[in-house]
Amino acid sequence: MVQRVYERARAARALSRLMVATDDERIAAVIREIGGEAIMTRNDHPSGTDRLAEVARRMPADIHVNIQGDEPLLDAGDIDRLVACLQEDAAVDMATLAAPITERAEAEDPNVVKVVSDLASRALYFSRSAIPAPAPAEWSGARSTWFRHIGIYAYRHAFLLEFASWPRTGLEEAERLEQLRALEHGRAIKVIQATGRYLGVDTPEDARAVEKALAERS
Repeated sequence: MVQRVYERARAARALSRLMVATDDERIAAVIREIGGEAIMTRNDHPSGTDRLAEVARRMPADIHVNIQGDEPLLDAGDIDRLVACLQEDAAVDMATLAAPITERAEAEDPNVVKVVSDLASRALYFSRSAIPAPAPAEWSGARSTWFRHIGIYAYRHAFLLEFASWPRTGLEEAERLEQLRALEHGRAIKVIQATGRYLGVDTPEDARAVEKALAERS
């Protein structure tokens, strides 16, 4: 799965360098076998953002993109759009992706992270619960106000290091969502609607759903 994510990310035009940061030599070996670049990190990071910050300290850049290895349907164009968001708006320090939820079961699944945003597309909150929570009669898959968060982020260098300097926060630990650390410190996260179709892999059922989606595309 990590290999597939890596290969899809290579199609992004906005990335000047692509590497896999890991604490597992087996993952690093797979990436090197396909001609990719892997870098070893500490094994005690509480989140992917903290792991990326370790790499960023060694290899500074204006913008860093955190591409999680559990998104095998990654759309490289969405990476380009995240980078462009920071390049075009100096006020944005962190940006991420979201996509509409069209099935109620997905909205109620705690393995699917939901996000609600304000009118300027800044995140208000992320949760494993179904937020917002309309009455059953209000549900409409075609006009859903529920959005799935897609765990791909872009950060400015200084903000990324600042983020990693903060201790974990209460909401972050309660929801097991690292991005809440930024919100609890009063920092904005820009939310961009993804153009690709995403199915993150958190459970064996998710893996089967991805396999089905790939078979339908072939």
